[in-house]
Amino acid sequence: MHDLAPMARFGHLVATGLRDVTNDPAALDSAGFWAVAADFEGRLTCARFDDIRIEPVPDPVPGQWQGPAAGDWSTSLDRAAYTAGVRRIREHIAAGEVYQANLCRVLSAPLPDPAAADVDALTALLARGNPAPYAGTIRLPAYGVEIATASPELYLRRIGDTVESGPIKGTGRTAEELLEKDHAENVMIVDLVRNDLGRVCATGSVSVPALCAVEPHPGLVHLVSTVRGELARDAGWRELLAATFPPGSVTGAPKSSALKIIDALETAPRGPYCGGIGWVDADRGTGELAVGIRTFWIDRTPADGPRLRFGTGAGITWGSDPELEWAETELKASRLLAVASGAYAASGRTAG
Repeated sequence: MHDLAPMARFGHLVATGLRDVTNDPAALDSAGFWAVAADFEGRLTCARFDDIRIEPVPDPVPGQWQGPAAGDWSTSLDRAAYTAGVRRIREHIAAGEVYQANLCRVLSAPLPDPAAADVDALTALLARGNPAPYAGTIRLPAYGVEIATASPELYLRRIGDTVESGPIKGTGRTAEELLEKDHAENVMIVDLVRNDLGRVCATGSVSVPALCAVEPHPGLVHLVSTVRGELARDAGWRELLAATFPPGSVTGAPKSSALKIIDALETAPRGPYCGGIGWVDADRGTGELAVGIRTFWIDRTPADGPRLRFGTGAGITWGSDPELEWAETELKASRLLAVASGAYAASGRTAG
């Protein structure tokens, strides 16, 4: 597996020919094309590639991806622990410490053939079974980064000095299932993202072109808003990431309080899940980073062997029902786990 060449794929954009790797965000304002992976806990990997080309995502090759069996997944928080965590967050809300906090769990399963596991083969399956606007691969085994994402959520898009974020808050199977709580949750996070961007954008330039738009995705719908601003003079990627990371939609509000609660309640690091995944073209002054949701990654560090990991979670507010929040994490995970387990390939149709 480690013989696989480093590469990155973002939609139809493919990058090969690794030149260098750094953890310095200032490099993203230097030169060249970079693949970017930022773990929720703050580890940043920026990989510069020499060869960039446009090509379609390949069709899945039967048997090329060998995923875990559907019943092999375990979770960092089981149903009892997760619902207890929701109740604890509601206590924090009642005490006035936080308005909202995201509670997440990490699912993991052993890989049947870790030496042959290629995240780009999983991306090909995801592209067919769960199409997503920010789908991609970052494959850097020597640097501990092997990610396949089907993210639907824009963290940061930059075109020159214009920056934009597209926070998602509110999930249901249909638009009719979306609750008042979902809209309230979205508006709270929009305020947070406006504040974050306001720290690094020119005064008065931050706006909200779209609020709580209903956006369909495979198997579910989301409420999505758009927040836009103009970077202040001398502000670059280092300042932009410092002001906005981790993404507000997967932390909570106020962010500092939510992060403390997350640290106390969650029992596994999120890693690439809820971080930032994408690309930056420093030569053109453009870039697009997704929030690392609907994301798989290979962890080769466990003593009992490499594991495939996947995160799922929900935003908790005062109006949250613990059982319904657990059900939301299940809804978000079910389709993706079916694809990764090979259920899609076996059935010859989109995995449900």
